[in-house]
Amino acid sequence: MKQKNILPVVLTIAGSDPSGGAGIQADLKTFTALGVYGMSVITAITSQNTRKVNSVYPLPAKIVRDQLEAVMSDIKPDFIKIGMLSNIEIIEAVTNILKKYKFKNVILDPVMASKNGDCLLEKKAFNILKEKLIPLTFLITPNIIEAEILTGIKITGFESIIKTAEKLVKMGSKNALIKGGHLKDDNCKDLLLTGNKYVILSRRRINTKNTHGTGCTYSSAISSFLAKGEKLEIAVQKARDYLHLAIRNSITLGKGNGPVNHLALLQRQEEISLIREEMKNAVIKLNNSKIAGLIPEVQSNFAYALKNADNLNEVFGFPGRIIRFKEEIQYLAEPDLGASKHMGKVVLTAMRYNPSYRAAMNIKFSDEIIGICRNVKFKIAEFDRNKEPLIIKNKEGQTLEWGTDIAIKRSKTVPDIIFDRGANGKEPMIRVLGKDPDDVANKIIKIIKQEQS
Repeated sequence: MKQKNILPVVLTIAGSDPSGGAGIQADLKTFTALGVYGMSVITAITSQNTRKVNSVYPLPAKIVRDQLEAVMSDIKPDFIKIGMLSNIEIIEAVTNILKKYKFKNVILDPVMASKNGDCLLEKKAFNILKEKLIPLTFLITPNIIEAEILTGIKITGFESIIKTAEKLVKMGSKNALIKGGHLKDDNCKDLLLTGNKYVILSRRRINTKNTHGTGCTYSSAISSFLAKGEKLEIAVQKARDYLHLAIRNSITLGKGNGPVNHLALLQRQEEISLIREEMKNAVIKLNNSKIAGLIPEVQSNFAYALKNADNLNEVFGFPGRIIRFKEEIQYLAEPDLGASKHMGKVVLTAMRYNPSYRAAMNIKFSDEIIGICRNVKFKIAEFDRNKEPLIIKNKEGQTLEWGTDIAIKRSKTVPDIIFDRGANGKEPMIRVLGKDPDDVANKIIKIIKQEQS
């Protein structure tokens, strides 16, 4: 009886990057972060850093073959991810082993050149790659430049991307994913061709130079999710999410294109656990300070964003809000992501101006409270709902984003307090902003102490 792997197992066949951002090193980090067991067959030793590839030393094809044979004869992987292959001899060694073991779960990331244009695959090996290896692959994941080389089609827009995907499938790959990162567009669009279905995957482009190893990381993440049993379309989407997070939390190392942060997902999971505790502790602190009188008619919510958050699903809030019960405040459910639409937008808008201001809570409005805020030297800003443009008013949920933006621009900084005096059917409100829940709680406690004195 065949022994089932305790963990999903993925093998990477690729070159070594001593700077740790790409190649074997990036692959193994990705496997670990995504919870699969990683194995590696090294095809080449590179001398490179964040600026350039200085030299490439392909290993003898026999050594590559022996590594691969040793692994395949003992621990059969669920998926194999192939990256840099360097030359004809190595390509042939790899294809021969894949045929011997009749292995079909192959993801091919056809590494041909580095980000800086350094050649990583001999030009005379291009045809062998196309003729012998592509027909053995489940998925091929070229970027724009690689897709052009493999298909001979000049990519000028999305229509030509579709043609390259179709041609790669005709060449023998079961599925094709064309990565659109090299296109000049505000959004980064990829095209997945699977069966007869075209799937466009689009994410906002991140303005950073720290993109070393993105291709390796992407294909390794796809391999990991496939090994864990996900369908291809879901695996690609989850891999994109992982890569997007890794880029947003990238690491500024070296003097060139820094690496993405392969540990960003693990760091975020730890952050989520800590945030929940911080938020609950802040509410307990507020309750102990008897601030129930500051809860407005519509009740309160407390928003706290993850680091580098860029949408409401990355902002924590209290489902059902924070309510006043007699002289106490209570939350009805544990803090959760996406649970504070209104305060979440206040926080996300503030973060565009100062990423350290990640928390906010609304309290009731009165001129007396605003006076207290002035007395304790809080930075205060106001917006007028009656001056809200019609185009904003007609968009559901846009008022607070607009109002917060106006208030911050007028203050030329993120203030401690943003308030409005309400409008027809809208309760006037004060929002207390801070760097974290404890910072917000301390500001509210300062207000209540002044009010009670």
